[in-house]
Amino acid sequence: MIQDLKPKEIVQRLDRYIIGQKNAKKSVAIALRNRWRRRQVEQGLRDEIAPKNIILIGATGVGKTEIARRLADLTDSPFYKVEASKFTEVGYVGRDVESMVRDLVELTINNLKGRQQEAVQEKAAAIAEERILDILLPTGNTPKAQGAPPIEGSVAGEGNPIDIVDAGAASKSSTREKLRKMLRAGKLDDRLVDLEVEAKSPPMVEIFSNTGMEEMGINFKDMLGNLMPKNTKRRKIKVSEAMKILCQEEAAHLVDMEKVVAQAIEMVEQSGIIFLDEIDKIAGKEKGHGPDVSKEGVQRDLLPIVEGSSVPTKYGTVKTDHILFIASGAFHISKPSDLIPELQGRFPIRVELDNLGKAEFERILTEPKNALVLQYIALLRTEGIALEFTEDAVATIASIAEEVNTNTENIGARRLHTLMERLLENVLFDAPDLEEKTVVVDAAFVNGQLKDIVEDEDLSRYIL
Repeated sequence: MIQDLKPKEIVQRLDRYIIGQKNAKKSVAIALRNRWRRRQVEQGLRDEIAPKNIILIGATGVGKTEIARRLADLTDSPFYKVEASKFTEVGYVGRDVESMVRDLVELTINNLKGRQQEAVQEKAAAIAEERILDILLPTGNTPKAQGAPPIEGSVAGEGNPIDIVDAGAASKSSTREKLRKMLRAGKLDDRLVDLEVEAKSPPMVEIFSNTGMEEMGINFKDMLGNLMPKNTKRRKIKVSEAMKILCQEEAAHLVDMEKVVAQAIEMVEQSGIIFLDEIDKIAGKEKGHGPDVSKEGVQRDLLPIVEGSSVPTKYGTVKTDHILFIASGAFHISKPSDLIPELQGRFPIRVELDNLGKAEFERILTEPKNALVLQYIALLRTEGIALEFTEDAVATIASIAEEVNTNTENIGARRLHTLMERLLENVLFDAPDLEEKTVVVDAAFVNGQLKDIVEDEDLSRYIL
């Protein structure tokens, strides 16, 4: 959990996946640790400590989005990533900015609900087991319609078939325990039983609104769901599948949703994090026409959310005063100063990420836990192929990536994905039929596959 991680430890975790960008990692680590520090402060002062929002500035492919992805894995706080370019000003067709807060609440509730259901899984399984036994061996309290018809079968693997329904009261208790043992041993997994399950049908009514029904305090779909009876149908399914369905049902019943919702809202308000990607796409002055018409409007709509306001959701009102916002953008056309001054003021920490060169590309190819070289080695191992990369091969790939980025468009580390796929295209295609089970990739191999494309600038522009 993030509470147990010091800033240095957060950076070390990020170092496992992201090469370089020390300043960005440091800023993010401090911001995350400050979330924990604020919760340790006395209540009176705690409410006065506002989060220090961050803007990460850097070209595409330098690690901004990767930092967000890894933060989601690191932190135990509610976390949501969204592209700012998806939003439109109120009055235009598209998503309104408040939807990101609603999405964060929904995501947090689902995560908490999942954890709670896991916690009660053992109890749910015990109840589901009893329900399955009731179906297999109906009692006087179990209506025949709810169970299966009389079942004949060999109990505990012994001699003659036993008509379970016609057994005496004493025998039923003994038979139930024998059935329980068979059920736990998996001997009844393939037996068919009748079970009422919820029929999944597409909604008959869909409502489209650019502001969302939540703003009126009404969730139309939930309202209809409460008014109309649940659509269920009786199906013949295997006992193993029935156990899974009943376990899920019972786990859902055992979870106190009111507590889950209250806890989720508190977590969102006190330690929520929203990562606003592509914020440079909404930077720029009002043009008055065309696709840019709502850019400044989106910024103005975003301002009260970042500044601190109350957002209505179907679970209640959520305050955004202490949600941490981390924004990122390439800013290769616009610049941070093109944002409206009020919004700039709400992002006091600005970090510029470094461009990547040959040295960084070499490290990216081999060092991270999810390094590209390791990914392709693992993929071809499934075909029985041992793929090996020499040091000069890695250096050559990194050099080509830097050259192509310089001569065409600089897309950062994403260039490596294109190069690696082009480099190993023939090996990946022929792998199932290769007789030679060891493939060595050296500098000569790399140059042979990529040299012609790299030398032709027009060709490399379209292929690489």
